[in-house]
Amino acid sequence: MTAGRPRRIVIAGGGTAGWMAAAAITRTMGRTAQVTLVESDAIGTVGVGESTIPPLVAYNRLLGIGEADFMRATQATFKLGILFDGWKNGHDRYFHSFGLTGKDHWSAGFQHFWLNGRERGHGEPYDAYCLELAAALEGKFAHLPDNGLNYAYQLDSTLYAKFLRAMAEGDGATRIEGRIARVELDSESGDVAALHLEGGTVIPGDLFLDCTGFRALLIEQALHAGFDDWSHWLPCDSAIAVQTANVRPPVPYTRAMAHDAGWQWRIPLQHRTGNGFVWCSRYLERDAALERLLGNVEGEVLTEPNHIRFVTGARRRQWHRNVVAIGLSGGFMEPLESTSIHLIQRAILRLIRMMPQGAISPRDIAEFNDQQFTDMEQIRDFLILHYKVTDRRNSPFWRQCASMPVPESLAHKIELFRETGRVFRRNEELFAENSWVQVMMGQGIVPREHHPIAAKLPDDELARFLSTLRQNVARTVAGLPSHADYVARYCGG
Repeated sequence: MTAGRPRRIVIAGGGTAGWMAAAAITRTMGRTAQVTLVESDAIGTVGVGESTIPPLVAYNRLLGIGEADFMRATQATFKLGILFDGWKNGHDRYFHSFGLTGKDHWSAGFQHFWLNGRERGHGEPYDAYCLELAAALEGKFAHLPDNGLNYAYQLDSTLYAKFLRAMAEGDGATRIEGRIARVELDSESGDVAALHLEGGTVIPGDLFLDCTGFRALLIEQALHAGFDDWSHWLPCDSAIAVQTANVRPPVPYTRAMAHDAGWQWRIPLQHRTGNGFVWCSRYLERDAALERLLGNVEGEVLTEPNHIRFVTGARRRQWHRNVVAIGLSGGFMEPLESTSIHLIQRAILRLIRMMPQGAISPRDIAEFNDQQFTDMEQIRDFLILHYKVTDRRNSPFWRQCASMPVPESLAHKIELFRETGRVFRRNEELFAENSWVQVMMGQGIVPREHHPIAAKLPDDELARFLSTLRQNVARTVAGLPSHADYVARYCGG
């Protein structure tokens, strides 16, 4: 890079990943970066990332995006968590909510006080102490003072990419239509020097972002960064997505319904519902999967089925030489906990924090790769938890999941919680303690012990503590409007 010249950042591929990157870099870096995005209308995108998690709220605010405008443009609804049907034994349900349950003490999480309360005859469920969970199941939502209700979005990812494209181009990004025919490498450094498009256009750059999805055209096909396959822990490898007409007002949560070879999602937006069937092809044929999906959706089918094959895993080096993988080119975490868009966001913000002034530092590359890979390993463990900790033995798929060995990092977390009720998190881990508690107890783990500090409270004080928390949740939920009414008034499209 020549001193004083704006850094030439070339983004290969559009979709959610490409336009999230273009919008963030142009808005953040201004005239210090010259952003060019190459995409072809002839190449489709996976385009099923409809459900998100709360960090996207902060991402949009960081970029100065007006929430109501964004939600109107993407036909979004609010999301307070995920309802899991049938994961423990096939006839159960539990809710993984955003936010907190109860009130933690600095020495111990609320689950310890709840467990002690059960021993003293307080039989109310853990769910009764979580505002987000109660509001979701009542179909209610509103913005509360001091961010009192933690939420994310359910959105149309194709419309989100379109919204971000307009924003990025308004901030100076250049879009070039075309298919990449060849990736030119510098003969001396081995870095990517330019992209050659069909028709002869050559696009040189200093830093390249690979947003080409599963093809990983730059990071893998050109630079051979390597891939860690995690399918022995997360065996689902196929999905079909369809969109259907809404048959009822949209609820503020996503549903994940287990079946004998995987699971099915249902995500309600303002204008339609997103549906998907995820399965392991070892145990179910594609035609049978499609038949089961179409037989288990609500409302008129609006789109042709979108068939997706994938391998869960992570690129070993997600920043290699002068190429950074963003989105599916960096790896794939199946959509069970709605982390795909979050990983895009995380990589983009991490890159902006490490944006080189001159020559790219190998230390920056090493730090980026370590942090990004750690993020994906921690998400991987949380996903494996849903499959491993189960009483289901009614199909070969679930018997495989229950009997498979798991990473030591996850095995330690499961046994620690089973023995003591404790959850420890490391290195800005994405999923909060309450997330681990809700999923582990929802899947059937009840800790054998709890922190001794919970026994410190006299009976009347513990009863008052628990009762006050439940009453606050119930009173707040009773005062909320319906989610559908609030969305219609706030951002109705």
